[in-house]
Amino acid sequence: MFNNACYLIYSMADKKHILVTGGAGLIGSHICKKIVEEGEYTPVIVDLFIQYISPIKQTYSENRYARFAGIEDKVIIERANCANYAVMYDLIEKYKPEYIIHLAALPLAKINSTTPDDFREGTVDATANILHIIYSLKQKGADFVKKFVYTSSSMVYGNFVEDPIKESSATNPISVYGTMKLAGEIVTNGLCATYDLPYVIIRPSAVYGPTDMNRRVTQIFVENAMQGKKLIVMGGEEEKLDFSYVTDVANGFVLAMKSDISGETFNVTGGNAQSLLDFAKLVKNHFPETEIEIQKREKGRPTRGGLDISKAKELLGYSPKYDIKKGVNEYIEHLKKKKN
Repeated sequence: MFNNACYLIYSMADKKHILVTGGAGLIGSHICKKIVEEGEYTPVIVDLFIQYISPIKQTYSENRYARFAGIEDKVIIERANCANYAVMYDLIEKYKPEYIIHLAALPLAKINSTTPDDFREGTVDATANILHIIYSLKQKGADFVKKFVYTSSSMVYGNFVEDPIKESSATNPISVYGTMKLAGEIVTNGLCATYDLPYVIIRPSAVYGPTDMNRRVTQIFVENAMQGKKLIVMGGEEEKLDFSYVTDVANGFVLAMKSDISGETFNVTGGNAQSLLDFAKLVKNHFPETEIEIQKREKGRPTRGGLDISKAKELLGYSPKYDIKKGVNEYIEHLKKKKN
């Protein structure tokens, strides 16, 4: 009995951790699954479990269970606000993560009744706090963090000046979301240089896939078609996005985290621009009775397109496995199984 108890204590102490802020979200949960599959680390999920859509609408709370089905005993969950310095200090000191992947922030470019403060908290305040905590612990001799991964967005480019757009292209955001994501990049670049911390920055785009519950346009299209509702396509063929399947994006994050590369920014997307109408038509293939209505594109939205992922391919070995057709097929099959 004593020997078994000692072994358990040793096993827990010996386990290595990766801290994933916002780890209960769409991308974060798939990153955690990837980490668990590889088996070397235990993900420590730090999340507030906030609902970002109106409380009078369907909340999709069952998706939170689906995100961690089968790995509930292989992750650690801590409910906390990443902008709270004291709480994050205690958590980082407690788990001594070798890597920190920072995704915690408002997950949508457009949310009703928000202010710049709401977007700034996760992207700027929390980023600065986490980086200073790593530095403070390092000064005390607790030098265990190998790399910090900051989650940015393709929205930092604003209106795309080329298609596909490269990481070296000018950043000129025209939304609060993109502005604060870029501010977080600046904080990451500056503080990591000041504190001598290895880091990478990831720019995803139009992420979609199973367990999405924040009413992104891709989720709305699929669920409306399943319910026999019309698909409203704002901008039709003119509105182009680099749709990125969530498991591909999660894999890109893990590759960037584990690589020896530091101080670089990577586009991690599907790598191919498709129109919103293309996406709607693929959904309609599964539900032939679905009507599609094209309306004028929304004012104030940046003109976007594809992202150049050649840098991630060359330096990280990133290679997306899902084109838009395969991704839509798998996403719809997942929702059909859940419905049944």
